[in-house]
Amino acid sequence: MKVALVHDYLNEFGGAERVLLTLSKMYSNAPIYTAFYKKGSQAYRRFKDKDIRPSWAQSVPGFVDKLHSPLRFLSPLIWESFDLSEYDLVISSASWYITKGIITRPETVHICYCHTPPRYLYGYSTSIEWQKYWLVRQYAKIVNLFLRKYDFQAAQRVDYFVANSENTRKRIQKFYRREARVIYPPVELPQGGRIKRGNYYLAISRIVGGKGLKLAVEVANELKLPLKVVGAPAGWGGEDKKLREMAGSTVEFLGYVEDEELAGLYGGAKAFLALAKDEDFGITPVEAMAMGTPVVAFNGGGYKETVVEGKTGVFFNQLRVKSLIEAIRRLDQLNIKEADCKERARKFSKQRFVDEMNKFVDKKYKEHFLVYKRDGKKCSRCGGKIKKTKIGGKGTFYCVKCQI
Repeated sequence: MKVALVHDYLNEFGGAERVLLTLSKMYSNAPIYTAFYKKGSQAYRRFKDKDIRPSWAQSVPGFVDKLHSPLRFLSPLIWESFDLSEYDLVISSASWYITKGIITRPETVHICYCHTPPRYLYGYSTSIEWQKYWLVRQYAKIVNLFLRKYDFQAAQRVDYFVANSENTRKRIQKFYRREARVIYPPVELPQGGRIKRGNYYLAISRIVGGKGLKLAVEVANELKLPLKVVGAPAGWGGEDKKLREMAGSTVEFLGYVEDEELAGLYGGAKAFLALAKDEDFGITPVEAMAMGTPVVAFNGGGYKETVVEGKTGVFFNQLRVKSLIEAIRRLDQLNIKEADCKERARKFSKQRFVDEMNKFVDKKYKEHFLVYKRDGKKCSRCGGKIKKTKIGGKGTFYCVKCQI
């Protein structure tokens, strides 16, 4: 098979990029098609040795740094400009830039690993509170109306959907009227020696709005809790500056850290704070549990699929200071075992992801082959004899020699 990977863009390195990294190792010869990449960025450093093929937008002045968000209405032109006709299998990694819009041949199998339908199109909170700006709000009403229609149309081009969580699967069914198979993202961190448990709390996220970091800082200030915040600033909302200005003496901002240091921070934390609203999946709580660290999580989104109340952490129901403080105090009363946290995290291992994706791709490729790879009474793949089969619909066949 000739395989291609497609991804929104390469700039920040988060959960979606970790999935792409694993896919790029599974299909080591597959080029990565993307809207653009930013040299020197966290994501670019991880993928710079790969065959990265950006769109024409890469050469548009200012697009990479500033204009890719306000000019998102160009996304249909970006994705439809790629020529993917030489590939047998295309796996798109899709979230907010409507990667699903690529066009493939009928013979090509297009599997979309969907992290979420674009949040800004369907009323979910985003990293920038753009709704509070009147001019931006009016502009978005026009652009988003067009992009919602296009997003639905693009979703119909996909042959098979994979969702990163049950939460996302329901969104795919609701907004695209398509079914999806849930395959949780891969979680893998360097495992060193035993890490001494500290007394600090940990929050990890890109420094943007909508991730609950403000709430974490407010609680740390009130209770004088030691809090370490890991993550680099992103977007243009100025969230990093705001948080640093309000943070007290017990709050420490560490910026972006590599995986080896990250594993140590997870393992040394008293608890991990997962505070985003309507998180699509949320890979960081699982990473924390993989290092034996309990989680205090908002009771919503993908967190409900990973954290086990009373066994690997606790939930709280309101994104308010009082509610989070109560949850932290409740966690202190529990005897959360490291072994239980690590056992829970194994459900989301990298090897499990690889096995499930390989099995799903193999199955769907064979089903697709039944429909599109036949030519008269001979198999177009090997020339062997074919027979009728009920698999794949009326009038399809399988090859006696290929056994597919």
